[in-house]
Amino acid sequence: MTELVAIDIGGTHARFARARIDEQGKIALGEPQTLHTSEYASFQTAWEDFRRREGGSLPKAVAIAIAGPVGGDVIRFTNNPWIIRPALIRERLGVERYTIVNDFAAVAHAVARSDETHLLHLAGPDETLPATGTISVIGPGTGLGVAMLIRADGGYTVHATEGGHVDFAPHDTIEDAMLARLRRRHTRVSVERLVSGPAIVDIYETLALLENRAVLERGDVELWTAGTDGSDSLAAAAVDRFCMLLGSAAGDFALAHGASAVVVAGGLGFRIRETILRSAFAERFRAKGRFAGLMAALPVKLIVHPQPGLFGAAAAFAMEHVS
Repeated sequence: MTELVAIDIGGTHARFARARIDEQGKIALGEPQTLHTSEYASFQTAWEDFRRREGGSLPKAVAIAIAGPVGGDVIRFTNNPWIIRPALIRERLGVERYTIVNDFAAVAHAVARSDETHLLHLAGPDETLPATGTISVIGPGTGLGVAMLIRADGGYTVHATEGGHVDFAPHDTIEDAMLARLRRRHTRVSVERLVSGPAIVDIYETLALLENRAVLERGDVELWTAGTDGSDSLAAAAVDRFCMLLGSAAGDFALAHGASAVVVAGGLGFRIRETILRSAFAERFRAKGRFAGLMAALPVKLIVHPQPGLFGAAAAFAMEHVS
């Protein structure tokens, strides 16, 4: 039995949990604790607070999923002031073994180790994920995460990517208008400008302009709520359009990766899962011209594991240190 601490660090929250990996490689997570990064001067002080909450002692191993690139001597975060120096982890945290992985690579590890109870069918044939081949894993959140899960010979590998930063390609005149509006602010418009949680604001405001409505300043959380609870028809149209954009992007990545399946991840996807199922997501996923038949044959799932980042960090540790 291997015991460790699994950590998933984003811009706003850092989630910590004890984890265990048994002799068969099965992973069990303890109750996660969520800390606000703005309330801690450093990762070190957050670690010390978690250790205090856990009675003063922690396992001698840690797996850390980080929202951003993980190479180099110093890891900096885009949306919080923390800095991690991998060379000092053993000394500063008092651990003997560690794994650092990109947060979306961790999600891909979670997909690889999840059973069917944690995978909700979204589109394509309702069948299990293939045992061989490439699975595209994408997740809209603060940005758009993209990774490749490659299965072969009973095992798997994970490749993190920066796929969310590829160019956005509009599908119709409404999306032409979205692109034109965003281009006034950005010299280059990436796909995550329209396929991410904050993007709902630009989608909503573009639809308002197309209907000659006054554009009211509304935050993304407010718009997601109003668009899913039925209280605002324009916000609901924005959420529907987001689902279409997500379907197009998922299909693009599947084509680029030569994928045999796709998994959508992230808390946002889970929160709007019923809307995705009712929307034109599947239609737009398939709408790839000559390759529409190929796209229709790909199973598309939504991972509904409650803590894929923590679970995936532990799975990455298991691959590096236990397997």
